[in-house]
Amino acid sequence: PNQILLSLKKNLDHSRLISEKTAWGYQKEFRKIAMDMAMVRTYEDWVELYKKLLFWELELENIEDQSMVEILESQKIEANVQFGKFIERNYEDWFQPKADKPILSHEIFGELVAPEIRKKDKPILFIVIDNLRYDQWKAFESVVNNHYKLEKEVSYFSILPTATQYARNAIFSGLTPLDMEKKFPQYWKNDPDEGGKNLYEGEFLTEQLKRLGLNIKQEYYKITNFASGKKLADNFKSLKNNDLTTIVYNFVDMLSHAKTEMDVVKELASNDKAYRSLTASWFKNSPLLDMIQQAQQLGFKLIITTDHGTINCKNPSKVIGDKNTSLNLRYKTGRSLTYEDKDVYAVKDPKKIGLPALNMSSSFIFAKNDLFLAYVNNYNHYVSYYRNTYQHGGISLEEMVIPFLVLEPR
Repeated sequence: PNQILLSLKKNLDHSRLISEKTAWGYQKEFRKIAMDMAMVRTYEDWVELYKKLLFWELELENIEDQSMVEILESQKIEANVQFGKFIERNYEDWFQPKADKPILSHEIFGELVAPEIRKKDKPILFIVIDNLRYDQWKAFESVVNNHYKLEKEVSYFSILPTATQYARNAIFSGLTPLDMEKKFPQYWKNDPDEGGKNLYEGEFLTEQLKRLGLNIKQEYYKITNFASGKKLADNFKSLKNNDLTTIVYNFVDMLSHAKTEMDVVKELASNDKAYRSLTASWFKNSPLLDMIQQAQQLGFKLIITTDHGTINCKNPSKVIGDKNTSLNLRYKTGRSLTYEDKDVYAVKDPKKIGLPALNMSSSFIFAKNDLFLAYVNNYNHYVSYYRNTYQHGGISLEEMVIPFLVLEPR
């Protein structure tokens, strides 16, 4: 028994020391982060700052001193306030030719995926995990690292709205939503239109490959539940002769929507730490991991990315719109919108940011920080139902700054 006690004490002392060392490390870094935040000027600066905040969030995740976590949380909130101002000042310019800007959703395939295809050295497995934040990738990166080694990491920016119908269609078409509406009216649907908004990603991809002059053997799959994932994993070997296999994986998006609707998921993913943990558990037991393992054995190059992230919404902001106003809680589009100016980035002429306008007087508003847009009628019900749920569509580091990873088989 004494030996067991000694061993336990040693382990406890060791974890306490690590805890103290981590807290001390962040205390030293705190001032530097605050100074960096005051100096941020470019999108590259923002990527660097966001990664630094995430690094410390993951480091502090398991320490006992919660006061440190709270301090970091306040730095993240302040970072998003400043990031919102940065986007408001610069976003429109990013749609001008020769702008100094990050790679955006509609550019990642042409600029980052196509060059890998042109190398023709390995078949490519291109996985788009819907709604995957940077910190969630970090939560299961080590599992992927058992099979693949990271060759290239790029942080790209999702277009606004940071919502699937805009951002993911932009990835596959290689076009802004405005250009999709013009060139492919048969595939593009606007917010008020009935029916699924992402039903033609495969067609968009085929058209983009043609435009890029890539005459290759390719297949596209969308996985929306466990059974369809399992079925594809069971037949994975048949994909080895493709030059490009694209898989859209919807689990994380379902998880964030379930957090709004299901109490059990609300409890399991009550905050970012729990949300990461739930994502990691899902990944370790998913057909997706099975496919990645098989891809490694078959010699596939692996590309992992997402269409946008998500943010835990804590505070409401009042909005009034007509019956045709869109339903998303982080952005609205429609006529005669009334809103709190300070809470949103308002775009009166959507064409300037590559978005279609439903009619002459349509505008877009995007929620900043951790706000969600709540209608004035039924306001209290709205607020109690949606507070502390994960939403996307607006402006935050979590929603906009997202990973693009190229990995080689081990």
